[in-house]
Amino acid sequence: MRNPFFYVLLLVLVVLDGWLLAHPNLIGQAGVFFFDYTYLDTFPKALGTVSAVVGIALLISWSIGRLSRPAALGITVALLAASVYYLFQSFTQYNTGIYKLTGAGFRAGAILLPGLIVLVFGEGLLRRLR
Repeated sequence: MRNPFFYVLLLVLVVLDGWLLAHPNLIGQAGVFFFDYTYLDTFPKALGTVSAVVGIALLISWSIGRLSRPAALGITVALLAASVYYLFQSFTQYNTGIYKLTGAGFRAGAILLPGLIVLVFGEGLLRRLR
């Protein structure tokens, strides 16, 4: 843990993302109920979901760092590219169609989650390059 500012920022963004995902508008609440997204019903459940996803990404990034430098760089670049694609896909999905009606906060939270994964793998790549 060389840079505690990164982890404090990540913690703040995880809490913010959990809050945004737990508070959709009326149409978003109907969608959460209809599609049985029980992991987003309340703030603690949404916070746990976001924390688990980011925690797994941190664990993957840390375990990749234990490999040799060329292998770690290759895998980290591949994971970063996949997470950037996931971010782009989420951005386009939540800004079109019925998802556009779920409320700005919920959409921002849904787009922030892949952004957090990009942040984790991007920081892991920068750590490998240094």
